[in-house]
Amino acid sequence: MNSTIETILGHRSIRKFTDQPLAPDQLSILLDCARAASTSSNLQCISIIRVTSKENREQLAECAGGQPYVISAPEFLVFCADFNRHQQISPDAKLGFTEQTLIGAVDAALMAQNCLLAAESLDFGGVYIGGLRNNPDKVCELLNLPKHTFPMFGLCLGYPDQDPGQKPRLPASLVIHEDEYQAMNKATLEEYDEGMRAYYRERTQGKNEQSWSEQISQALGKEARPFMLASLNKQGFSLK
Repeated sequence: MNSTIETILGHRSIRKFTDQPLAPDQLSILLDCARAASTSSNLQCISIIRVTSKENREQLAECAGGQPYVISAPEFLVFCADFNRHQQISPDAKLGFTEQTLIGAVDAALMAQNCLLAAESLDFGGVYIGGLRNNPDKVCELLNLPKHTFPMFGLCLGYPDQDPGQKPRLPASLVIHEDEYQAMNKATLEEYDEGMRAYYRERTQGKNEQSWSEQISQALGKEARPFMLASLNKQGFSLK
């Protein structure tokens, strides 16, 4: 096993940071790593907004459901799908297709993962903030995002000030299929649920013992962000 694999397998979300800032050259390296990610058809349809304004940070934290680390993290980046740049280059560009929404989401994830892995390799930590999509219209307003751009998620970065346990992932046998989709092994799932209960029990000092299956039932038992299609449409995405 090499150091790259060790970094990947050692990933944990960090939500508490020291006050020490990232040096400008360190941030530049992380952003270079982000830009080096694979991109569909070389469209390079992502823009990254570094948010330094305390007022904007506070409002973005509120948009994300009150997550305080959006304010306290030394760095906060917002990864945006961006076809506005393409329209400026080619005013007759055919935009608004759902496939372009998917490409924007995939490319944003690839770039952000490159950035976070590079950060973790340098002993920084971070956490993704999908909660920005709780109020995408307000986020667009705060960041002055033009049409054909959309905020996919944020990323907090900094020096860790906590040492959380690693959240268990689904066993490979439930995730990896060969040749065709295979039925889920219920016994394996029950074993994983017990491991997740133990993780939450330790993490919350016994205040939460929720299994993964219970968590999924709760999360998917209601419509998630029913306003999302309208917000995407407003920004020129998923129109057709």
